Amino acid sequence: MKINRYPQKENWSKLVKRPVLQREKLTELIAVIFNEVEKNGDQALLDFNKKFDGTEIQNIKISEEEIENAVNQISNELKQAIQQAKENITAFHASQNTEKEKIETTKGVVCWRENRAIEKVGIYIPGGTAPLFSTVLMLAIPAQLAGCKEIILCTPPDKNGNINPAILYTAKLCGVTQLFKVGGAQAIAAMTLGTESIPNVYKIFGPGNQYVVAAKEFAQNYNVAIDMPAGPSEVLVIANEKAIPAFCAVDLLSQAEHGSDSQVVFLSTDEEIFNRTIEETEKQLKELPRNELAKEALKNSHFILLSTLEEAFEFSNLYAPEHLILALEDFENYIPKIQNAGSVFLGNYSCESAGDYASGTNHTLPTNGFAKNYSGVSLDSFVKKITFQNLSKEGLQNLGKTIEIMAEAEGLFAHKNAVSIRLKKENERV
Repeated sequence: MKINRYPQKENWSKLVKRPVLQREKLTELIAVIFNEVEKNGDQALLDFNKKFDGTEIQNIKISEEEIENAVNQISNELKQAIQQAKENITAFHASQNTEKEKIETTKGVVCWRENRAIEKVGIYIPGGTAPLFSTVLMLAIPAQLAGCKEIILCTPPDKNGNINPAILYTAKLCGVTQLFKVGGAQAIAAMTLGTESIPNVYKIFGPGNQYVVAAKEFAQNYNVAIDMPAGPSEVLVIANEKAIPAFCAVDLLSQAEHGSDSQVVFLSTDEEIFNRTIEETEKQLKELPRNELAKEALKNSHFILLSTLEEAFEFSNLYAPEHLILALEDFENYIPKIQNAGSVFLGNYSCESAGDYASGTNHTLPTNGFAKNYSGVSLDSFVKKITFQNLSKEGLQNLGKTIEIMAEAEGLFAHKNAVSIRLKKENERV
């Protein structure tokens, strides 16, 4: 871990930089994968499964029988936990559905906006070292609430060609329409281009490694939208003298254990809390089953001692963390100072893992500084918003002169005539 005490502001720009991934050859590899999938379809996916995941399967589509078997493999305790999380996530995202409101901007001119679901969406769920069935909840629930007709899920198989049963159970529970055994950049290519088995979709969601992230970016060349640019997971904790070091340490480690490329940042204004949190982090690290991954992540992580909370929030806004934890008792006073963050956790008992699993908010969030200009996934992510307007004769008469003047000033006379001819026609009738 990198320890900094009272760094000068002119050095902050170096401290907020994330570890840089080598991208030069990555785009070339992604282009090759897309070309193979476009040319050979399902066969390319089977070949890539063997090459990248070390598994040979005959069929990439997950059968109903496999899904039913998965349901029987899940303990009742886990089913109940998933169900409670589903209820909370549903309640929070359902509240984001707004009523249509018609606005009369000028007498006789009525405008409004309506939501339409994105008809076909793709969800990518990583397998790897941590099968993220919680991400199925975070993506499939708002997709279903929005009314998406097709929800396509891709996830990589294990060495035996199987999918973690919790992923299958959660997908069935949340209304996923089709599931496929394919991972990595090739899964993104398949959902972008379509194959014999996998439909092409209009928008792709979900986290992944650098190959998946690069593939999602590449998919935009084919007019497929993505949820957001993304990178490795991250958290920033702001702590003062009221913080509890053991809590701060475990919150930092909960992000560090995601992977060796994760990053955690700890800011404190109290030297005792600062030192004790470092000690706690080292102590708890030894007891983690995934401590090798967390240890690697900590090498690129920062523990920074600052003079004031004002400085801490200024630094945090510059960093723009995916997750921001305020280990403060009087956090309400500091909420207005938060400008850039994906999701915020307030007080000593608001652990980041609550948002990861079951509090109700979405855990698919902008990383790598994109919290400066992106929001996390919400119900809005799965809909398009279409505007409508209706002008009565009176409305066109009231607004017409304004439109004519503006159109003529831009030199667009057909635009002007669209008003003038209507008004002339109406005047001839009088």
